[in-house]
Amino acid sequence: MKITKPEWTPKNAGEEFATNVIPGIENLDSEKKTLIKKSHLVINDFVDGIKSGNRTILAKAITLIESNSPKHFITAQNILQKLLPETGKSIRIGITGSPGAGKSTFIDSLGTFLCKLGKRVAVLAVDPSSSRSKGSILGDKTRMEELARHKNAFIRPSPSGGVLGGVARKTRESVLLCEAAGFDIILIETVGVGQSEIAVRSMVDFFLLLLLPGAGDDLQGIKKGSVEIADALVVNKADSGNEHRAESTRISYEQAIHYILPATEGWQTPVFSCSSIENMGIESIWNSVVQFSEYTKKSLLFYERRKQQQLKWVHSMIAEEIKNMFYSHPNIIKNLQRIETEVNDGDRTPTQAVHTLLDLFKRDME
Repeated sequence: MKITKPEWTPKNAGEEFATNVIPGIENLDSEKKTLIKKSHLVINDFVDGIKSGNRTILAKAITLIESNSPKHFITAQNILQKLLPETGKSIRIGITGSPGAGKSTFIDSLGTFLCKLGKRVAVLAVDPSSSRSKGSILGDKTRMEELARHKNAFIRPSPSGGVLGGVARKTRESVLLCEAAGFDIILIETVGVGQSEIAVRSMVDFFLLLLLPGAGDDLQGIKKGSVEIADALVVNKADSGNEHRAESTRISYEQAIHYILPATEGWQTPVFSCSSIENMGIESIWNSVVQFSEYTKKSLLFYERRKQQQLKWVHSMIAEEIKNMFYSHPNIIKNLQRIETEVNDGDRTPTQAVHTLLDLFKRDME
């Protein structure tokens, strides 16, 4: 490696002039070169970089999407607008389950399997944020070691910010960016908590629920709300001596599923068992996703569901924006704490408090 002095080095400078130029930019990959040459990216840089599959620029664009800065919001929306024609071509799969069900390990196994088939896989792992600190662990990527090393994979852990019961407010827009970047499969992982599952269901094509061996050995053990919105059930961790329990649990769910209305009309919800560690049963699960996709596209349900998801997205954002406008209104900021105190002291009913606050909110508008 040849080390030289910079052009502006003083004449006759000796060894005491310690500034040197070390060549190295040639050895960097194209993604890093792009960012070094142009650290301040404009909208077209983002659009071109994402369309070319540049994962570094994709990550920076998702950061803009997640930002609460008004300036970043405008930039992100302009980027999305230009990329819309490139979106909508992936299969979106939601994956949920209670803590300990092995979601991250399962995604590592499934994602690696898909990459080996030649698919490009993006994982949006939404971590539940603390309701107190708004912080999150963001540890999913460390539990997807094999997938994280694959050239066809992109993993993005994101904090939920306490919005939509654990689902990041901008997950939908992150999905669009990943599709524009050419990813064939989008896996969205979230913790299995009511509102969170419903939110994910409203943005994916196929919804998968992970279960633990022995967690539902009879009808009473079924988590009905989750099962009702799932397109497939998977009893995970069928290994390390749990094989018999996993199969027993699978049979129990398979028998009980007939008493529950399927999440997708005309589709009988299958129940699988698998071992994410041993990569057992993964291919059968993927084949089911393919069959589901073919069935819903043939019946046009796939496209109808996508349209309905777009409309739900519009209305959920309207509700979010109105909520933000309400709590940021000067009259609400000025009076909210006082009215809350009156409710706690029994001087005002909750209904009266609501009407008072709404009147304060509407006063300036009228």
